[in-house]
Amino acid sequence: MACSSALFAEDAGARDLTLNLNWPVEHGPAWFADALADPDHLVTVAEAGGRIIGHLTGRLSGPTVMRPVTVATLGSVYVRPAHRGQKIGADLVEEFRAWARRRGARYAGVTSYASNEAAVRFYERNGFATRSVVLETAL
Repeated sequence: MACSSALFAEDAGARDLTLNLNWPVEHGPAWFADALADPDHLVTVAEAGGRIIGHLTGRLSGPTVMRPVTVATLGSVYVRPAHRGQKIGADLVEEFRAWARRRGARYAGVTSYASNEAAVRFYERNGFATRSVVLETAL
């Protein structure tokens, strides 16, 4: 849960005031247990010295009548700051892509906060391209 908590604090904590930053502690263990038991979910970690230094989650969806292909969605990827710049994140993404291909996915997607320019560049370097933009307003 430490990597998930760090991701929430670092990314969403600075960008999304509506997010429950305690979710990883309050609900993360059950969510990860369910994801690990579901063949349509991927949960993988990067380790160094017996310590988890990063993680990636992904899931498959489809096909549906509207979108008749299987799509893989990268849910989250996080690498501890001290280990960034060593291609650990890229290796996790490649593991996700290989898993998705083996499972029959034709496309993969990921969402990122627009203001997280480093994350957007990371995803672009790893083969993702902007397809849509989500706009929000306070009510």
